[in-house]
Amino acid sequence: MALDGPYSIDDLVAMTGGRSKSASKKLDQLKHFENVRANLRGTTSVRLIGVDPGTRFVGWGVIDYDLKTSTLKPVDFGCIAPGEKLPLKDRLRGIFEELESILARTKPQFSALEETFAGVNMKSAIAMGYGRGIALLGLARANLDVLELSPRSIKQAVTGSGAAGKARVSMMVMSRLGLTKTPKTEDVTDALAAAIALSQHI
Repeated sequence: MALDGPYSIDDLVAMTGGRSKSASKKLDQLKHFENVRANLRGTTSVRLIGVDPGTRFVGWGVIDYDLKTSTLKPVDFGCIAPGEKLPLKDRLRGIFEELESILARTKPQFSALEETFAGVNMKSAIAMGYGRGIALLGLARANLDVLELSPRSIKQAVTGSGAAGKARVSMMVMSRLGLTKTPKTEDVTDALAAAIALSQHI
C-alpha cells in the first residue's frame, strides 16, 4: 500500500489498521514531528538539512525555514564524492567524515533522509543499505531528528505531484529557494527537495 500521499495521521491509521510495520514506522515519525512543532512555539526559524544517501555520491542541502512567513532560504549545499575507484570501505569512511564536517559547520536542527530503492537487484540493495547506514550514523551522532521520506512523497511536497519528473522537481526547487543556477548534480537537487519537504512537517 502506498503511503506517500498528503494523508493526515488519522488517515494513515485508518488505512493501515495497525498491521504494517513500515506504516507504523511512518506514523511514529509523523507523530514525533507533530510534537516537534508544538515545542517550537516562540521560535522564529529553524535550520534543516536534506540528505540523498549513496556510496558514490551523497547530495546534501541546508536551508533555513522561517516559521512565521513559511519562507525558505538556502544556506549551503553540495555533493560528497569520495572517488568511485576507491574501495568501498574507504568511500564510506570519506562520506562519513565529510558529512560530519558539514553537520558541524552548518549546525542544522532537523534532518530529512531520502529513502532508497533498488528493485530486484540485491547487489544494489546492499550497497544502498551501506550508504543509508552511514548517513543515518552521521545524523545520529549530530543528535538530529531524522524524517525518512520516499522519493514520491518528496516530489509531492515540492511539486504537488508524486509522479513529477526530474526537470519539474529541479525547477520547483530553484523557484522555492530563489536559486539562479541549477545545482550541479541531481543528488544535490534531491537533497534540497528533501529539506523543502521536511519544512512542511515542522
